[in-house]
Amino acid sequence: MKILNFGSMNLDHVYQVPHFSQPGESLSVTELATGPGGKGLNQSIAMARAGATVFQGGCLGAGGERLKTLLEENGVDTSLLWPVDEAQGHAIIQVAPDGENSILYYGGSNRCVTEAQIEQTLAPCTQGDLLVLQNEIVLLAEIIEQAYAKGLTILLNPSPFDEELAKVDFGKLDWLIINELEAGFLTGTQDPDQAWEVLHDRYPRLSVVITLGSAGSRAYRVLADQVEQVQQPVFPVQAVDTTGAGDTFTGYFAAGLVRGDTLRQCMEKAAMAAAISVTRPGAASSVPTLAEVEAQQKI
Repeated sequence: MKILNFGSMNLDHVYQVPHFSQPGESLSVTELATGPGGKGLNQSIAMARAGATVFQGGCLGAGGERLKTLLEENGVDTSLLWPVDEAQGHAIIQVAPDGENSILYYGGSNRCVTEAQIEQTLAPCTQGDLLVLQNEIVLLAEIIEQAYAKGLTILLNPSPFDEELAKVDFGKLDWLIINELEAGFLTGTQDPDQAWEVLHDRYPRLSVVITLGSAGSRAYRVLADQVEQVQQPVFPVQAVDTTGAGDTFTGYFAAGLVRGDTLRQCMEKAAMAAAISVTRPGAASSVPTLAEVEAQQKI
């Protein structure tokens, strides 16, 4: 095993709207599309399209069979998925003309993870394998405790950011990928360098990537005797839909880590993949292949 992504899977209902709905407003939708999503599924597809060997863990709910098929079509191993009777998790997504989105999330099947499932899902993993996590499933703290005990490398993308994260021991993580708002929630500052200093003081072994919107992204990797830093600018494109761009970035970054890329290579490929993804509608469907990313890097 190389990467285990223990995460969510959703059916996304994407509504194209003239603007985000306001309190008390009835708003006509210009277009509706239903497709695959969920941070776990999106990131697994991104990692697989980036060339990594990926196993998807989590719960397959009623109505989610097409999600399992999609993962398999993209080369993701689904043998660790647990079927449950609860309805498949889903998201309601508003997309404005400038490509920005607003999301309502229903956990459904993603809230059905059990202690027994955690143990059996982690059983095939060996020391050094990469475990990728998000905050759209339950028992996140328990998963991290068991993974840490097995010596896995743990990468957390703590989104959506909520009070459940207070249960997580961030000192047992190896990588944290957050945006500037999440950095503010965790540290009290959205300045990336100041946020890094706070996090490094609290968790000395934790490496961090902070995404900064139009300002790009910044990585801080803890090495034996120093901290490696990389500033990555964005690649300018005309955005159509930003849904899933962060998941594309995370997936490509994780795949780069496993492949043994340098930190700069990981950041550059992740940024390019995310840039390509926002030029396309949808979440999982917008993730580019590694060949597409590398072709754009040569231009």
